[in-house]
Amino acid sequence: MSRNLLVEGLSDAIGFVGGALLGFWAGKLVGWDIFASGYGTDSIGGIVLVGIGGGLGLQLARRWQAAQLAKAKLLNEESDEA
Repeated sequence: MSRNLLVEGLSDAIGFVGGALLGFWAGKLVGWDIFASGYGTDSIGGIVLVGIGGGLGLQLARRWQAAQLAKAKLLNEESDEA
C-alpha cells in the first residue's frame, strides 16, 4: 500500500509542478511576468496562469493514476479467470 501512496504523491507533485511551469512559460510568452513588482495586470495574469496550469497538471496526473488503476484491475481480473 505504501508504494501506491508514494507513486500517487510523486505523480501528483510532477503533474502540479509541470503544469505550473507550463503556465509560467505561457505567461512569459504572452508578456505577463509573475514576478513583476506590485500587483498590476501583468503580475495577476501570470499568477492566474500558473495556478490554472498547476491545477490542470494535477488533474492530468489524477486521470493517469485512474487509468493505471483500471488497467491493473483489468489485468488482475483476467489472471483470476485463467
